[in-house]
Amino acid sequence: MQTVVISIGGLVLFPEDVDEHFFEKLTKFFEKLSKKYKIYLVVGGGKTARKYIKLGRTLGLNEIKLDEIGIEITRINAEIFASLLGNSNQKIPFTTDEAKKMTNEIIIMGGTTPGHSTDMVGAELAQKTHASKFIVATNVDGVYDKDPNEFSDAKKYDEITIDELIKKYGTSWESAGKNMVIDGPALGIIKQGKIQTYVLNGKNLDELEKAITNQKFNGTKIKN
Repeated sequence: MQTVVISIGGLVLFPEDVDEHFFEKLTKFFEKLSKKYKIYLVVGGGKTARKYIKLGRTLGLNEIKLDEIGIEITRINAEIFASLLGNSNQKIPFTTDEAKKMTNEIIIMGGTTPGHSTDMVGAELAQKTHASKFIVATNVDGVYDKDPNEFSDAKKYDEITIDELIKKYGTSWESAGKNMVIDGPALGIIKQGKIQTYVLNGKNLDELEKAITNQKFNGTKIKN
């Protein structure tokens, strides 16, 4: 059975107005796929985490504390989603090593330690579990030359090399709550582990299934 690791953005699961019908579709989607694939899901913090981080930064909290606040939100988000899936873990792991040891068909987790986002957690899991692919399911259709939510002329890449992304974004962690398609530490692991990585819109479950099942999909392949 192939292993697939999916980093699913908090904005996908928990936007401003949460859609309970999407949760129902998503749970059925992953329960169906788990019959053919071992699935690890890493859940982000989304707007809730960013709101708390923004407040904490205004109040003068340091970056480590802000990261820890964001991590707690990702774990709450993961716990909510895990409670909806009958074949997933109900105890949220604190580390990728702990997640790797779990035997459920679907393993769900959030963040781990300060200094990176849940994307790096997903990349680390993909490396440790020798996943066939790592999918970043975000709120845009792939990797763009600039933010498509701000610029109407943003160009999407069907393919881009990991070296190009590292040249543009680096491999370091700048600050808690920063909204990036993939964070720097995750890019470093993707390159080091030569991990097959796709970026797509997590709201579009048809495209997500195509990417998982090796069909042509609307998104970006990161060439390594």
